[in-house]
Amino acid sequence: MDEDELLAFRERWKQELKKNPKASGKDKEGYFGHLSKDSSSVHQSTSFWEKQSNASQQTQPTAKDQPEYVSIAEGLLDGRSSPLLDRIEQERTRRKRAPDSDALNTDARPKKENKCQKLLEQFLQDLNEVNDIPFFDVELPYELALKIFYFLGRTDLGRCAQVSKSWKVLAEDEVLWHRLCLEEGYNNGASISDSPCWKSTLRDCRNTENGVKSNWKNRVGSIRHLQYELGKVLCDVSSCAGLVIAGYTSGDVRLWDTLHWDKSYLHTTHSIRDETPAPYVSHVRVNKTVATAAYENGCVDVWSTETGLEPIHQYQHLRRVHAVDLSPDSPALASASGPDVRVDAPDEKGYWRSRCLVQLPTTVDGVLVVPGRWDFPLVTVWAGESVYLLDSKWKEEQEPRILHYVYGHPVTCVDVSPCRAALGIKSCGWGMNDGGNKIQVYSLETSQCELTVGNSAGDFTCVNLRDSPPHLLVCGNKDRRVRVFDLRTGSSVVSLYAHHMGVTTVQADDWKVVSGGGEGLVSVWEMRIGAKLWEMHNRHPVRHIGFNSSTLVTANIPDEKNPRGACITDDDLTAHRRYRGLICHYDFSMDSSTQDHILPICRSNYTESSGYSYNIGLAVPYDILKGP
Repeated sequence: MDEDELLAFRERWKQELKKNPKASGKDKEGYFGHLSKDSSSVHQSTSFWEKQSNASQQTQPTAKDQPEYVSIAEGLLDGRSSPLLDRIEQERTRRKRAPDSDALNTDARPKKENKCQKLLEQFLQDLNEVNDIPFFDVELPYELALKIFYFLGRTDLGRCAQVSKSWKVLAEDEVLWHRLCLEEGYNNGASISDSPCWKSTLRDCRNTENGVKSNWKNRVGSIRHLQYELGKVLCDVSSCAGLVIAGYTSGDVRLWDTLHWDKSYLHTTHSIRDETPAPYVSHVRVNKTVATAAYENGCVDVWSTETGLEPIHQYQHLRRVHAVDLSPDSPALASASGPDVRVDAPDEKGYWRSRCLVQLPTTVDGVLVVPGRWDFPLVTVWAGESVYLLDSKWKEEQEPRILHYVYGHPVTCVDVSPCRAALGIKSCGWGMNDGGNKIQVYSLETSQCELTVGNSAGDFTCVNLRDSPPHLLVCGNKDRRVRVFDLRTGSSVVSLYAHHMGVTTVQADDWKVVSGGGEGLVSVWEMRIGAKLWEMHNRHPVRHIGFNSSTLVTANIPDEKNPRGACITDDDLTAHRRYRGLICHYDFSMDSSTQDHILPICRSNYTESSGYSYNIGLAVPYDILKGP
């Protein structure tokens, strides 16, 4: 009985196709461009209801005249699903018996004219739910859609730009890419009108950053030696924001602007007074706006890097200056001479004044100005076994605030960040059984010890917290190792066997570590794998390392300021350069394809860059020889 009904249904369907030649002549692809059983069923129902709608104006068929499949469809619309389920089960049984049957493999294109019919709308809704293809579009205001895209990153914005034209316009809005550019640290302080296409600007900045990172790893770039022949022996070096300052035993102070390569000789107070002999320079410091130098006779000079070469502030200590520090982001200066500590800073009108003058019980070993304090500078001072915090609002009748004090445990090195202080503590006597030397991290707000890391037999010689990445601390030790600690867990991230004469200075960023040793070796390490990328060697110990994303400044400063036997026939015993010390400036932003930074005698037509990793062309034997 079921087979007879199916044959009758097929005959009726063929007759409908013959009566409607337009439908039969159309392409037999489905609604979505491929063959599907759902599309054929939609066409069957559409063609039938199209016929029924035309005949409904003349006569209204009764329930007995309607075919069975129409009754099933109406039952489906009315919520009666049991006849349809029975028919589906019967169809499954028939297909199992005749798997090769192609009775239902018919395709036809659905019509879009009769969307008002209930059966067609129901079928479209079912298809929409099954295939997850929306048949409608929701339009949002541009500002609201832009607010939604505001929470996406550059990868998600790139994917959204491939969805449609409207989404592409939203995903390439200048507001979104200007925000991303600023969040990733490029073009800080720039307004949205400074670039015609912030997406291209961000792409160029990232490509440049990747190129500089590759140059760092392969040691590709230019190198300059910052020398001053008349300065005799190098005493101290400091660098910040493209400025490099150096002091010499001749009393001269030299300042280089590595961004524009301007040379300037800062006029010192003793040179203006014609004092002879000129005192040695003991310490120099520089930041973006101010440079300072301290001398063996206790004099301290301050210059402005923007206005001129004459000192804008000068004061005198009674004895030799032991330590000087300058805030990296504000014009606040701290100096120590014996047990006396002095803090100077400009007032609201720009006049430099002494903010604080303190006398401690013992001789001061070092001072550091806490960065980020503009109105009232905060200074960290360590002397022997104690570490003090001095506020510029301190008064003479008040006692200095003690941050750390342990009897028998002297402090070997200190570094500060805006909120923390890291102290290298040496274990002596009874304290040697407590696990060796350690580094303690204190909170400047609560003056409480937050973390204790390290367990080394050697003394910690240097620690860098200010320039390290967030939650990381890098330090050097006399046991020849460089260590990086995670301040969140207290665990050691990496331990590097670096220098056989002890580590003298160290600095790190998010992927590399640069360290200097007493033997004069500068090493660059890859932090993730703990491998040495390259190294450079000079004669004297490395006393200064400062780098940013594209430049590196290193200084090899001699320990002996009055060498003997340099030249027998010369009155000046420091005539040879090997006794003077050396300042090296590396620039890794140079394009490796250009040869401007290579000496003309070393240039050649040998273009195989992979053959030599130091980016030096040879004059012979790779020159092109022309025949006669």
